[in-house]
Amino acid sequence: MTFTTRFAPSPTGPLHLGHAYSALLAYDMAQAQNGTFLLRIEDIDQTRARDHWESQIHDDLAWLGVSWPEPVLRQSDRMNFYAQALDILWERGLLYVCDCTRRDIEAALSAPQEGVPRYGPDGLIYPGTCRTRHPRTGPRPTDKPLRLDMAAALRHLTKPLSYKENGLNAGQITCGDLVTTVGDIVLARRDMGTSYHLSVVVDDTAQGITDVVRGADLAEATMIHVLLQKLLDAPTPAYYHHRLIRDEAGKRLAKRDDARAISKYRAEGTSPDDIRAMVGLRP
Repeated sequence: MTFTTRFAPSPTGPLHLGHAYSALLAYDMAQAQNGTFLLRIEDIDQTRARDHWESQIHDDLAWLGVSWPEPVLRQSDRMNFYAQALDILWERGLLYVCDCTRRDIEAALSAPQEGVPRYGPDGLIYPGTCRTRHPRTGPRPTDKPLRLDMAAALRHLTKPLSYKENGLNAGQITCGDLVTTVGDIVLARRDMGTSYHLSVVVDDTAQGITDVVRGADLAEATMIHVLLQKLLDAPTPAYYHHRLIRDEAGKRLAKRDDARAISKYRAEGTSPDDIRAMVGLRP
């Protein structure tokens, strides 16, 4: 298969040096493999997505020398595909309605058990309060949050989950105990109708992504994505989790860190080659 990767920012703020490193690394890898680099706009959170940030993403990447085929996939245009995936999981009895607020979850976890982690890749590990509270029959509810019954999902597997890692900690990675370390994650949020985990798996499949290049901060979430791929009969790409770009204090960059925004460097006369050097890539 042709090497195909993607850079998938959310249009909720300016691109910074960390984004530049990830995009350039993925683009360089695609060029070296005579493959394809895709841009994807992950805008399922319409309460925060802004058109001007999306336009700036295009401008900043083009200035860096990155190009991609058009049209660009935009997640807000693909809600029906996420709904189809949710229907499959619902019909298999793997989803359930959850009415809990964050405060409810925190209260239920107020007396943590020794040796049991409190947080996983999706935040607080849900204690399963609603797992048997609501029926899982009839049409899939579209106006309520839906969680994945992790234990039931794992029973659908015929062999242990694993994936190929080509970046940090390279090798064949076997996923651990997802019931304990991940828990029943939300796959459909009330305000979005989907979730990051579900949409990224559906879109990677639709776009034929063979290699996912992204920051090490998302490495822990990969086990969730590999599980969803198996449940939806989708192929599992290879993963390349790369180092994070950090500030002088060692803190990883965030979108609120405007001091390191690509647009600011551009305005100050920095060149694309300068940016490459700053993030440790050869011009």
